[in-house]
Amino acid sequence: ELDFSAFMFNQDLEYLDLSHNNIWTAYCQLLARLRHLDLSFNKFTVLPICQEFGIMFHLEYLGLSAMMIRRSDFRYVAHLQLDTVFLTLEDFSLYEPLSLTALNTRSLHIVFATNQNFNFSLLYDGMSTSEKLKIVNLRYTLSHKDFPSPSLELQKKIKATDLMLDTVDLEWTVILQIFLLVWDSSVEHLTVRNLIFRGPVEELTEYKHVPLLRSLEQLLSLGSSMKALTLERVRNKLYYFNQEILYRQFSEMNIDSLTIHDACMPHMLCPKKPSSFQYINFSRNALTDELFQNCDTLANLKLLILHRNKFESLSKVSFMTSRMKSLRYLDMSSNLLRNSRAEGRCQWADSLKELDLSSNQLTEAVFECLPANINKVDLQNNQIASVPKGITELHSLQELNLASNRLADLPGCRAFTGLEILNIERNLILTPSADFFETCPSVKELQAGQNPFKCSCELQDFLRLERQSGGKLSGWPEAYVCKYPEDLSGTQLKDFHLTELACNTTLLLVTALLLTLVLVAVVAFLCIYLDVPWYVRMLWQWTQTKRRAWHDCPEERETALQFHAFISYSERDSLWVKNELIPNLEKGEGCIQLCQHERNFIPGKSIVENIINCIEKSYKSIFVLSPNFVQSEWCHYELYFAHHRLFSENSNSLILILLEPIPSYVIPARYHKLKALMAKRTYLEWPKERSKHALFWANLRAAVNIKLPTSFETDEEQSDVTSTSSITQRLIT
Repeated sequence: ELDFSAFMFNQDLEYLDLSHNNIWTAYCQLLARLRHLDLSFNKFTVLPICQEFGIMFHLEYLGLSAMMIRRSDFRYVAHLQLDTVFLTLEDFSLYEPLSLTALNTRSLHIVFATNQNFNFSLLYDGMSTSEKLKIVNLRYTLSHKDFPSPSLELQKKIKATDLMLDTVDLEWTVILQIFLLVWDSSVEHLTVRNLIFRGPVEELTEYKHVPLLRSLEQLLSLGSSMKALTLERVRNKLYYFNQEILYRQFSEMNIDSLTIHDACMPHMLCPKKPSSFQYINFSRNALTDELFQNCDTLANLKLLILHRNKFESLSKVSFMTSRMKSLRYLDMSSNLLRNSRAEGRCQWADSLKELDLSSNQLTEAVFECLPANINKVDLQNNQIASVPKGITELHSLQELNLASNRLADLPGCRAFTGLEILNIERNLILTPSADFFETCPSVKELQAGQNPFKCSCELQDFLRLERQSGGKLSGWPEAYVCKYPEDLSGTQLKDFHLTELACNTTLLLVTALLLTLVLVAVVAFLCIYLDVPWYVRMLWQWTQTKRRAWHDCPEERETALQFHAFISYSERDSLWVKNELIPNLEKGEGCIQLCQHERNFIPGKSIVENIINCIEKSYKSIFVLSPNFVQSEWCHYELYFAHHRLFSENSNSLILILLEPIPSYVIPARYHKLKALMAKRTYLEWPKERSKHALFWANLRAAVNIKLPTSFETDEEQSDVTSTSSITQRLIT
């Protein structure tokens, strides 16, 4: 139950939808501002129209439901000017003729019961009631001989201009009679959706029980108010019928627009005489290349839509249009079109301006089969890998869609000098050419997004092109995203940046060369300043000496200490060494054994080898430092090898005696080790006061005093024998 008093406090209510409920009775209350009231799909037995509805002057939409309709049911709303009346008639049992004519509405929508034979009086009265009539569920299982035809008086009162019949299940003969009724009426647009027709399909010989003096196709070829016929989703229950009868009835219609959509239609006949068709839509059918071949009667046709059929030959399609002198738009999308040079040249209608060839199987050879005067071509979702050079120039082409193909780069515009809009989205373009706008100066919009861009140096030029294009890249920046390399995948191109040095090969080579030269210069300077070659030579000699000692004297591999200290000094300081250093260390207590080159160098060996052997056989190495020391090359050798032992054996074997002060400017640059030793290690300074000499010798003796192995203490005589030859070798050197 519905009591409108529930809305008594909602006096501003304008929209009220109570459809799809189980309401069977209503108690009315005035809702003065109501514009939309929907009570459809409920359980009312009679139409729930109350007296209060008559003063709802703002009401525009009225939805009702009932099981019966009587003329008196509309008495309270007959004076209202409604925009739409929506009636749902479930379990319908009674209709009083002419009841709907009491309504004053621009649009009438009736949903009849799905399991009952349709009451055609609703159709006839509805056509006389409103300008737009839509009826759902026209089902009639009785014989066409029992079909109730409208009276002549009622046919004269028809004022509908737009009629839509949805979910229709009728015999073909009944459909033709309804069609003839519409043909003779004021209806301009007839749409039939979800149509199922039954047999038999045969010529109509009588109408309203009166024999036809002319054939049906002759009647349909005569002029009428009808402008457009639309049939959508048509199915038949016949296994065999004369298709020519059916096709001829459609092809001979004298109307402007014909649409037969999703009807599984395999063919259509060419009109016998010049046709008035300006618009034909045969999409989602089973039409083939044989359609309208050699057809001269479609000279007025301007738009032809053959989307989703079974066309295969592009050249045959072109010949089909060659005699359509007014054709401007052709849609051949979602077919099976292929093209090859073996098919021969194409011949299109000269008037054709727009061509849709998307979603086919076309390759780059299609550019040799395009209309010369075409303005707009859609070739998306094909198998085009490139735009060939040397194709026929299409000077009139303004818009070209090559999206979803296999292009690897932006096409040039040599053959499309007037191109303004280019779409190459969803191709295989990694790095677009940067000179595109130079070769295509007339392009105003480029759609190049959703490609697998490779973010590299080559892409930098394209990014500069975008900044200079003035907004010609459509979809920027959202549709332009890096695909490769993987670490940049998902990055928008606007956020991708590389330095000029990384991308300019010449600049990179020059920079690398300059850096190399600078590095070489720095290394050369350091080598010269630090005397690196000298150290390398010393390291090589030390390595060679150790190698020879390893191979030539296996018994000396485990070297034992023979001396307490090795003395390194300049020949100019030899008097102090011989008169002061040696006597005070060797003649004193402890029997200190000193290694001196004049006494202990072995004849026949190189000086370097003798130096290394003496240093390794000595517990300490004493260096007598003075300005003379830093000027001696051999002293430098000895210091180098001793310092090398210091680090290689991790020993504390160096003793530095500063005989005379050494100014820093006197020490050569290559003596950086000497500088480091003097800065980090404690050294003994030879005192000038004689009173301090005893302390000096005590400290030095304590630094070198160690008990040597006894085997070498007994070899003093052998050492004395070799001293003479050592002196001779040193003098010769």
